[in-house]
Amino acid sequence: MTPSAPTPSFMRNAALGITQILLWGGSYFFMAVIANPVAASTNWSKAWVVGALSIAILVSGLPAPFVGRLIRRHGGRPVLIAGSLILAIGLVIAAEAYSLPIFLLGWAVIGAGMAACLYDPLFSAVGQAYGKEARGALTQITLTSGFAITLCWPASNFLVQTIGWRGACLSYAAVSVLVVIPLFAWALPSHVGITEAATPVDEKHAAAVTPKGLHRLTASFTVASMIMTAVSVELLMLLEQRGVSTDHAVALGALIGPAQVIARGLEGVFGKRAHPYWSHLASAVCALVGLLVLALAPSFAWLAIVFYGAGNGMRTIVRGTLPLALYGRDEYATVMGRLARSPLIGQAVTPLVAGLVIEHLGNSALLPGLLAIAAVNLLLSFAVFPLLGGGKTIAAAEPETVPSPSTEETSPGRQPSQCEAANA
Repeated sequence: MTPSAPTPSFMRNAALGITQILLWGGSYFFMAVIANPVAASTNWSKAWVVGALSIAILVSGLPAPFVGRLIRRHGGRPVLIAGSLILAIGLVIAAEAYSLPIFLLGWAVIGAGMAACLYDPLFSAVGQAYGKEARGALTQITLTSGFAITLCWPASNFLVQTIGWRGACLSYAAVSVLVVIPLFAWALPSHVGITEAATPVDEKHAAAVTPKGLHRLTASFTVASMIMTAVSVELLMLLEQRGVSTDHAVALGALIGPAQVIARGLEGVFGKRAHPYWSHLASAVCALVGLLVLALAPSFAWLAIVFYGAGNGMRTIVRGTLPLALYGRDEYATVMGRLARSPLIGQAVTPLVAGLVIEHLGNSALLPGLLAIAAVNLLLSFAVFPLLGGGKTIAAAEPETVPSPSTEETSPGRQPSQCEAANA
């Protein structure tokens, strides 16, 4: 007789949301606060200091498939606890760094920790543990963590002003060990073995998503994450280009958090009976509409920000719920690991690409370029739709199934920057 599957609870989901606020605050969002103090106190190049975050994001994408396999085999609890500990070690190295290479090494270690304790591994752990019940749990987690920027930027700034950036690094390291790890230990269920796992949410969908289908989903997630990254990093510049004053642009940026939280709440209320694909499509539409409004009607920049925030909020949920609906519980952690690498690598290079576009083509070239990419993003979202059809299009052409975690990986992986700052 197999043990009964665990069931999610609001208190545990809220606790997991708190872990993400604290972990994102000590990694992705941290650089926005400490970059200037670090550069000022060390005389290191600010470009290199800020580049440490890109190194962390790039490093976090490389082991993503391996992390997914670990979660599938051993459950999420030990993996996320280990990731939190590694992130804390990286923060300690950064705090004690008196040369730039050691500082960069610290952020590389932070990136390795991020690979095993932020949204993607957490989604994998929750999806594998709860199966069909995971969608509501993921919504509750992201609703709580949606206030990460709102809470962490002021808190980080207070720490830097009070005890310096090195002390702030050590403080977040202590929080990771003393707060986050106990919360993971309590809120994450013990490992549900594959033999205990429920039947996939929809077997025909799991059969339909062959390697070609996985490529489509990866491409869609990657382009969407790059758009959100570019907009987040260059948001103030985009608004100023459209005639918005700096103070007004900063105020408009504050709308992102509430917009994404409201969108997640509405998705949780009205979308729970619909396939996650429709939220995926709505996210792509919102991103395109937001950029169109900014380009064509800058006097309605507030509406553009609301659309962007709503799309961003839904995208965070969809990257956890759509693979679960397509692949089911058995393969979910492995697939999430594969889907995590490419978007993360894309996010790591996006600020550099955006900077090169601005340098060589001017500030005015960025918005039209983003509009074109947003249109491609929408087309890629349409390309995912056939995966819902039980393989009538894809499976018929490619009878092979998704490789098991024991086979060699040939598929590319998957998926912020401080840009995903807005994403948390």
